[in-house]
This record gives sequence, structure tokens and C-alpha cells, in this order.
Amino acid sequence: MELQQMRYVVAVAETGSFTRAAERCLVVQSALSHQIAKLERELGARLFDRTSRRVRLTPAGSAFLPAARQALDAAERARAEVSAATGEIRGRLAIGAIPTLAAVDLPTVLKEYHQSHPHVRISLRTMASELLIEQVRDGSMDAAFLGVLPGTAPPGVEHRELIHDRLMAVVWPGHPLAGETEIELRQLAGETFIDFPAGTVGRAQSDHAFAASGVRREVPFEVSAGDLMIRMVRTGLGVTMLPAAFTPQIEGVRTLCVRDAPARVEMLIWSRFTPSPAAAAFLDALGARTDP
Repeated sequence: MELQQMRYVVAVAETGSFTRAAERCLVVQSALSHQIAKLERELGARLFDRTSRRVRLTPAGSAFLPAARQALDAAERARAEVSAATGEIRGRLAIGAIPTLAAVDLPTVLKEYHQSHPHVRISLRTMASELLIEQVRDGSMDAAFLGVLPGTAPPGVEHRELIHDRLMAVVWPGHPLAGETEIELRQLAGETFIDFPAGTVGRAQSDHAFAASGVRREVPFEVSAGDLMIRMVRTGLGVTMLPAAFTPQIEGVRTLCVRDAPARVEMLIWSRFTPSPAAAAFLDALGARTDP
């Protein structure tokens, strides 16, 4: 069993096509198909069900895929460790962040990192905090930036608090409260809210504060992206609450301080396992603890 064969299997699984997988791997399709067929004969099981319209993993293929990915990651990690021993950082750096990150200027951080380590392949994904925690814990990501309730210690990962912040109310310019500079949560009772989906960490920050103040609210619009929330507020569809450190980036709306506002913490998390050379260099650049 060869690493190249496993790379081909992963490519077909991720693209859902032998043609696109061959293009990704820079080989002709016949060569890729031949190597996968050879691997299937060696394993004694088909890895893919092929039809004229689509390619799907068989149960055997689904069982094989995680091990193939682990083998490829291990091989890449080994090459990166050798390069690091000679003074050159290589490999992959997978970073995640919430859409409303404000604690660090992430584009600048990544640009400076790339300039220092041009041979590292950097990827970035934005998603909810609970998904970021899961992906860092299982090794899919090297590090991530979260927004959570104060006193939260994400399970299964290392963490460092970056900033303590509070949420601000965001309303459209013509809203009756738009001329206020500071309000209380009770003044938002009866408003139509745009917020993160129920059950997410981002939503919990607001839910806890409203519950503590005894204020009931309706959230008919559940949205995962901060920029869509802002656009909906601008049209007058509803109001929202976003981190104070993030609101200076917002235009075309009014932001109001809230005396009893929900509190939050932005933090950096990373795996409890020994970081790869690329991840260690990133954590060092941020001043995070990188000891095993």
C-alpha cells in the first residue's frame, strides 16, 4: 500500500469524481483509476461505487478513508519535523475563527506569518465556536479563535484568554432607540431579534443575559454570519447584539451601549498534543504556550 494510492482515494472521496481527483493530483485519470483498482485488489474490497453520474464511498471505503487521511497527515508531519530540524518550517497550518473575531487582526497576523514561513500552506475557516472546539480537539485544525461565556474552559483543548468584552445593541438608523447612547436590556423587550442559531455558544451569550434580566424576546431570524446579520439590521428587519470590540468595523447602523449587556471572552485554543512545527511557530508568534 503506497501513500500515493491513499492520496488518490482521499482526492476521489473529497471531489466525488475520478476526473476532478486526477486534476487535483496532476495525473491522468487512467493512472489514478489504475492505482485505486490496484489498491482495491490488495485490500480485497471495493472502496467506491461508480455510476455514470456519481462516485460514492462503499462501507469499506468509509472505513478506509480516516486511516488514509491519518497516514497522509503523519507523512506530512514527518517531513515537516525534518525540515524544522534543519531550520525551515514547512507543512500545513489550519486555523479557525468566529466571524466576529476582534481580539486580533487576523489578516495581518496571517500575512506576517506567511512572510516569515513562506513554505507553510495556510488554511482558514470561519464557523461557530462549538464547531471550532470540536475540530481543534480532533486534530482537523491546529488552532482557533473563539467567543465564549466568561468562565468557560473548552474541554479537551489548551486555551488562552485574549480579551473580555460585552455585547452592544445594533439597530438601524431610523429605529426609535437610534438616538440613545446607552440603554438597558428591558428597553429591547418586544423587538424582533436577529441572532445566532439556538444552542450555539454565540447565542448563549445573549440568552443568558436576557434570562438573568427577566426579559423575554423573540428571535425569528437565526443567522450564522455576522455580515448577514448587519445587512438585515440595515433593512430594518430587526435588531441584534454584537461584540463591542467588533462594532467599530460596522457601517450604516447605530450601536448602543447596554448597561446590563451580555459578557463574553475571546480566546485562542489549540490542541493538547505536541503541535506541528508550523502550528508551534504560529502559537509562538501569538505568545501562546507551546510546551507539550
